[in-house]
Amino acid sequence: MALALPLALVSAVAMVLHPAAPAEAQAATKKPAKAKDQSGRGALTKRAAQSAPAPHTYTVVEGDTVADVAARFGLPTASVLAMNGLGWSTLIFPGQTLVLADAAPEPVAAPAAAGAGVTHTVASGDTVSGIADAYGVSTAAVLAANGLDESSTIFPGQSIIVPDGVTAAAESAAPLPSSVPAEALTDEMRENARTIIAVGREVGADDAALVVALATAAQESGLLNLDHGDRDSLGLFQQRPSTGWGSPDQVMDATYATRAFFQGAGRPGTKTTRGLFDIDGWESMSVNDAAQAVQISAFPNHYAKWEASARRWLEELG
Repeated sequence: MALALPLALVSAVAMVLHPAAPAEAQAATKKPAKAKDQSGRGALTKRAAQSAPAPHTYTVVEGDTVADVAARFGLPTASVLAMNGLGWSTLIFPGQTLVLADAAPEPVAAPAAAGAGVTHTVASGDTVSGIADAYGVSTAAVLAANGLDESSTIFPGQSIIVPDGVTAAAESAAPLPSSVPAEALTDEMRENARTIIAVGREVGADDAALVVALATAAQESGLLNLDHGDRDSLGLFQQRPSTGWGSPDQVMDATYATRAFFQGAGRPGTKTTRGLFDIDGWESMSVNDAAQAVQISAFPNHYAKWEASARRWLEELG
């Protein structure tokens, strides 16, 4: 009898901001799913059965969530997240445009066509996230390409399609939101933004460096000090203790995490991690490229979407 391997999954639910209270788009981590994540799956399945054809794009309205939008048009939430470069805690706002046309409808059996990517044969101990990492694509993309969800199990000998170019396609297709005013953030988000600015000033960060830090935190955590993330990622900048950023308690401390992001001469982390000040020539890089040089993200072009907002937050809060 084949050994069933529990799958560590990404099932992100992006919550939309009310005009004065944006919410975070959160996803289940490798930890056990929280009760609130479990409660919505039945409703999503029922709504998907009554779905309308998906338009090429959809404009977010107040009260929308990515899960609701996906279900309305019969699309896997993971596909919509991947196509739009939405991560563990990405904010979406009324008026923002989501790309839907390239998010494949919910597959019933083997959904990926031959030639759509490479085929990986599952070995004992494999997980979808591990397979995705090995091929340099997002976990959400692999899940979507194979019709997998949070209840799926993979088995040794099973064939998994690893799509080619999914991350790049998502990056080029995902629209950039206009700047978001600081007053539209929650109190917690504004306080975290102020912490980034204040700590950055203490370590010698100029406005350019502060914009990079604010844009990075917006993309990585939605300016929230998260106690979960991809694998062991934690905190404002989703720093991983296992890669040398510090202990879990340290990276969950907003002041420490911000110092670690900048690092430099007074580095709080280890020499295995590079902060912004450790990147040669970061001053001549774009905001997106400077952030990516520090974070080394699977979505390398998605920091750009927060540049305009970061500049506005710095002006309004700094």
